[in-house]
Amino acid sequence: MSGRGKGKSAAALREPRDGDLGTAAPVQVDGHKEARRRRRGTALEERIGYRFSDGVLLDCALTHISALKGARNRTASYQRMEFLGDHVLGLVISDMLFRTFPNADEGELSRRLADLVRKETCAEIARNIELGASIRLGSSEANAGGRKRPAILADVCEALIGAVYLDGGHAAASDVVERLWQARMQVTAQPLRDPKTVLQEWAQARGLPTPAYREVARSGPDHDPEFRVAVQLPNFDPAEGSGRSKRAAEQAAAAAMLTRERVKPDRRDG
Repeated sequence: MSGRGKGKSAAALREPRDGDLGTAAPVQVDGHKEARRRRRGTALEERIGYRFSDGVLLDCALTHISALKGARNRTASYQRMEFLGDHVLGLVISDMLFRTFPNADEGELSRRLADLVRKETCAEIARNIELGASIRLGSSEANAGGRKRPAILADVCEALIGAVYLDGGHAAASDVVERLWQARMQVTAQPLRDPKTVLQEWAQARGLPTPAYREVARSGPDHDPEFRVAVQLPNFDPAEGSGRSKRAAEQAAAAAMLTRERVKPDRRDG
């Protein structure tokens, strides 16, 4: 996809010119006017191949609530952008899957989507671009290892996508997602079987009972909930996964356990 947003491409990032810094018209973010600056790219922007026109959006996407002082206005943290980025990511990945696998049915596409947008995958992408080093954390959260926590990495990764979307539009967000997720998509180029089925067969082959799934958390509004589910097997630590439905969360949990135990699902010809 071609980036037609307001931000600059990776090629433009390589040679910032003197005098790039300056002020332009104010931009309003969540009710607050901020001066929009023409700016040099950061190391993170180099790694994702996109330079923000509005650095305020990038700063917000990288700010954990623990870094905010005073009243701790949540709208100044990454939480709202995470919400947006989650949905942008789902749309872009769905489009990529639809175009890449024209012979895949709905079930196959849904399984691929669940694998590519789950929190564990987002955290993996975040580690690949060294996102943790750029996150703004409060001292206590930073000292507790917050920069390496998968939940924070995944959330900020989604927020970053939301910020790119706000700054450069759908085309820019699509470019970034495709650049960062393409390799992961190619790893599973052949159709995969249902992770729950694979885990159940793997367990039965070892004389274990059917995996048990348990809802451990539910968040978000009633019209758009997010579920977190744990899967358990005797003598194994539980594994967790998240999804917009219980079924998707169960699939993500099963996939997480398979990944942790280094079980490679059988592939079939597509």
